[in-house]
Amino acid sequence: MSKKSDLKKAIAESEQEIEALEKKRVRSQSALLEAFLNHTEPNETDAEYFRVFSSLIELERENLRKLADELEKLEVKK
Repeated sequence: MSKKSDLKKAIAESEQEIEALEKKRVRSQSALLEAFLNHTEPNETDAEYFRVFSSLIELERENLRKLADELEKLEVKK
């Protein structure tokens, strides 16, 4: 039972981390969109932040999928 509760806790933490990273990515995303709409060159720092946060989000989503799969396997074994 402890393993299931640990996995559920890890899943909740992973979901919160994804949400936090997405909020951080919004600022650079807004700056990139504004540059696009104004037909100007986007700030390279904003573009780099967007790429980094997007990569971190994808890594965390992979982690979340693994945790969810592991939890599902435990629940199926019941």
